[in-house]
Amino acid sequence: MKLATKYQGEQEVNEKQLIHFQNGIPGFQDETQFALLPFLEEMPYFILQSTKTAELAFVVVDPYPFFQNYQYELPSSIIDSLNIESPEDVVTFVILTLKEPFAASTANLKGPIVINVKKNEGKQLILNDSAYETKQPLFPASTKEGSSC
Repeated sequence: MKLATKYQGEQEVNEKQLIHFQNGIPGFQDETQFALLPFLEEMPYFILQSTKTAELAFVVVDPYPFFQNYQYELPSSIIDSLNIESPEDVVTFVILTLKEPFAASTANLKGPIVINVKKNEGKQLILNDSAYETKQPLFPASTKEGSSC
């Protein structure tokens, strides 16, 4: 199917790229279907693009290469609603806030996007009891006192 996108013009997408969010994403409850598209070749970034609204797209990334100690617990209600049968069914993304310069960009670690890749079902979790930030710097400061490159 052809899909108008915010960042990449019209794109051809297939069924395997479509993710269904039963209740939408917080703040966008009417947006229940998104396509997960690669953003840049050979880069870890993706676009979570609404199939309904071309102007609605989120830049997302797998958080683990950036935050090795990142972890959260999936409530059983989410496991059930996403039909998760094993940990291998799950991928996690976090939404980025892009800034200029790019090195100042932040990640929302408090609201991970959880996707069951076997069923193409997704949900954004809100981690209420978390030390994580909604605007966690994606890259550590490159010039901290006492550090060297």
